[in-house]
Amino acid sequence: MQGRFQGAVPQKDWIQKSGTAIAWWAVMESTAGQSLTLDDIVHRYGGSVAVDHVTLEVAAGELVALLGPSGCGKTTLLRIIAGFITQTSGKVVIGGRRIDELPPARRNVGIVFQNYALFPHMTVAENVGYGLAARGTDRAAAARRTADMLEMVQLGHLAGRLTKQLSGGQQQRVALARALAIEPRVLLLDEPFSALDKSLRLDMQIEIKRIQRAAGTTAIIVTHDQEEALGMADRVAVLSQGRLEQFAAPSQVYDTPATYFVNQFVGTANVLPGTLDALAADGAHVRLADGTLLATRAPAGLAAGSRVVACVRPENLRLCEAPQGALEGTVELGMPLGATIVHEIRTRDGARLKLSEPRAPGTVPREPGTRVWVRPASASSVTVFAAP
Repeated sequence: MQGRFQGAVPQKDWIQKSGTAIAWWAVMESTAGQSLTLDDIVHRYGGSVAVDHVTLEVAAGELVALLGPSGCGKTTLLRIIAGFITQTSGKVVIGGRRIDELPPARRNVGIVFQNYALFPHMTVAENVGYGLAARGTDRAAAARRTADMLEMVQLGHLAGRLTKQLSGGQQQRVALARALAIEPRVLLLDEPFSALDKSLRLDMQIEIKRIQRAAGTTAIIVTHDQEEALGMADRVAVLSQGRLEQFAAPSQVYDTPATYFVNQFVGTANVLPGTLDALAADGAHVRLADGTLLATRAPAGLAAGSRVVACVRPENLRLCEAPQGALEGTVELGMPLGATIVHEIRTRDGARLKLSEPRAPGTVPREPGTRVWVRPASASSVTVFAAP
């Protein structure tokens, strides 16, 4: 066979199609950037449910983040896609074909593990080419592919070095090159930045996204770091206790959280309890404990008189001069954080609010004890949920 699948292929891996013998991976169209479908996936460990009827449609070439706290089911989903565990029910489909019956080695899924799982006795080039050698790829073709991958991750000059002699960021790029070398249909990244210093993480996030875009690979990244998910992903799947809470673009997840859990887990939000006072097609009002009325978007599924919480991001609160329609409070603390200032404000009824605003050069925080009035920037910046 000519082309990318040169070399020895076990006889049992060949099938007949239209009278021509071809390898199983040729039938599976093993090209990068194929769609992934998780169809109603359920997984149980004994009596506990780790994944609870999760359905995701991932487009070809898309980078999706699985985001959630420890124990939410994100790593279990990754292991199901890879074939390391078999789901209790549901289907995994890649490129339009169900792969549940295939073992991990035949799914053509690339994996970057949390600890990179590099071979310390091998050189960088040998690590990157390991998967190609295991598949029986022709040596010359494997060498060319290895060299291409090392150039892509900008490590060609270190091909002969042992991986234990590399920095954490370099080891991560070797692991990524090894995963991409086999031209996976889906690339899985399991907490890939957890072992890196904070100063290096952003650089590596940008680098991995650049490489993923260049390769056109469909990628799934598991993380509990919301900034990582919101910054890298095309879409974010937020999970809680095995259930899918929201699957949307990062801006939607942040600006219009679908559930109270998403609102609290992603970003920071001020929570103000109150009652849904008035409801109309174009909006609503929430009456707070001190009698203040907050304009908001019309919440779905809630009737006037319902006990609710009004949630506002710190950057969506504004200090104002006129007290009408605003919350009165007192500055308790001000913190200059580079380009922003964050104030903590205690309202008359004892609620604590965080308000962040851009900091002009020379601006200092307001003095503790300063009396202020605060209101949301707009009705659309206030999200309402049923009181938990």
